[in-house]
Amino acid sequence: MEENKPMDWAAQQSDAVHRVREGGGLPGLARAEQIGGKSGRQILEAMVSGELPYPPMNDTMNLALLEVGDGRAVFQGIPLLAHYNPLGSVHGGWFASLLDSALGCAIQSALPAGRSYTTAEISIKIVRSASHRTGPLRATGRLVHGGDRLATAEARVEDEHGKLYAHATTTCLVFDLPQKGRE
Repeated sequence: MEENKPMDWAAQQSDAVHRVREGGGLPGLARAEQIGGKSGRQILEAMVSGELPYPPMNDTMNLALLEVGDGRAVFQGIPLLAHYNPLGSVHGGWFASLLDSALGCAIQSALPAGRSYTTAEISIKIVRSASHRTGPLRATGRLVHGGDRLATAEARVEDEHGKLYAHATTTCLVFDLPQKGRE
């Protein structure tokens, strides 16, 4: 590969999955003691490095978390035949999973330790169909508002050429995690 030539998106996703597994990451659920004291961004970074388990649905949906920043998360997926609807294209639920992941993690990346969120509402607009020939699609989620009780985010799904496939917004409820002994 030439030094100035950007890595193709499929290779980036493959490298991200390999990096997680090399770091010991497996699909599963993190235990309270593994995430205690970590900010939302630190939790996500620990998933990217393989220190914490990643969501099992990532394997089912062929998704990977590529990047995390303050109020920003980038997920990528490569649609497969397994993700088709009866009409012969990628099911809207696949887009919803990709977008909800980017939206939620954009919000999570801005949360301090001891706080979490849950999706209260999501609005998705699919503007172009996808197939297994489409190749990698990337969802970039960005925090719009991070309040004490509500947070909002927006995301876009694009291909390697910047072609828009879907976009979405979300509203999430933000809450304190239960403290040990008060459960």
